[in-house]
Amino acid sequence: MKVDLFDFVLPPERIALRPASPRDSARMLVVEGNALLDRHVGDLPDALRAGDMLVFNDTRVIPAQLEGTRGDSRIGATLHKREGPRRWRAFIRNARRLRDGDEIDFGSGVTAYARDRGEDGSFALDFVGEEPVELLLERAGRMPLPPYIAARRPADAQDADDYQTMFAAEKGAVAAPTAALHFTPALMAKLGEAGIEHATLTLHVGAGTFLPVKADDTLDHKMHAEWGRIDAATADRLNAVRARGGRVIAVGTTSLRLIESATGADGVIRPFEGDTAIFITPGYRFNGIDGLVTNFHLPRSTLFMLVSALMGTEQMQTAYAHAVRDGYRFYSYGDASLLLPTKET
Repeated sequence: MKVDLFDFVLPPERIALRPASPRDSARMLVVEGNALLDRHVGDLPDALRAGDMLVFNDTRVIPAQLEGTRGDSRIGATLHKREGPRRWRAFIRNARRLRDGDEIDFGSGVTAYARDRGEDGSFALDFVGEEPVELLLERAGRMPLPPYIAARRPADAQDADDYQTMFAAEKGAVAAPTAALHFTPALMAKLGEAGIEHATLTLHVGAGTFLPVKADDTLDHKMHAEWGRIDAATADRLNAVRARGGRVIAVGTTSLRLIESATGADGVIRPFEGDTAIFITPGYRFNGIDGLVTNFHLPRSTLFMLVSALMGTEQMQTAYAHAVRDGYRFYSYGDASLLLPTKET
């Protein structure tokens, strides 16, 4: 499938640099089948049905952006996947200055050795010492804002709160599951009163989520793997919801991808723990979810391909054109969409 099919024009001023305040005041475009409806995230209790279940990703973003030196060279590293107790795979800026076995000084007493260069130019970083790597990152790292925000302003203290969801518990992500940024305790209380349940799973989002699709055809694109877990109790709850006629609504593409990875062709969601590199494009048959809450994604991205698979490419191009015209805010700190496919979608 040609990647050009997933392109669209987005004016730079539509890219949100800060989240809405309060978070649940963000706008929400409801796409139900072929219909579009302008609402707000705070309207979600009315947009869903009693018996539905929202599924959140409880991963917590770590300060995974590091700046260091190797001799006289400046080296930037963005951790994106844990490979061992003290080893992280990282995308490297100025990688041409780095060789296998080089030591990088990240300051604050944090050093690492570069190992095992990958085909994509990444390196494994082996951190020196006995302290947990998470403590080292608290000293030397900073919040890894998405590149389309970082290019326009530096990360600051406010991002330490803004770029975490209220569900953040399991440390390990280098990007936030941003659809859940819209949720507040007050909104969760209203959803509960409306009979809408919720559950959590864990998928540690990697920096690969921001990588552009460089191939001309989707068949030639390789997804980066991310680690996730759905425990048996959560899988049982999700299956029970669907068995009694409720809908499983993933909050974020990360939750959706993990649920789909754990679901068989029979529609049964099973416990899952391990890596997933699932790549969802139009033609994919969804087995485990019935809807999606998600932000507005980049042109030509794997995430825009995913929502096009769920709702239809033509419909999502129409929805995004409407969002651009109507002033919706895009990307990680932007507004939301609620995607509810019908049998005709």
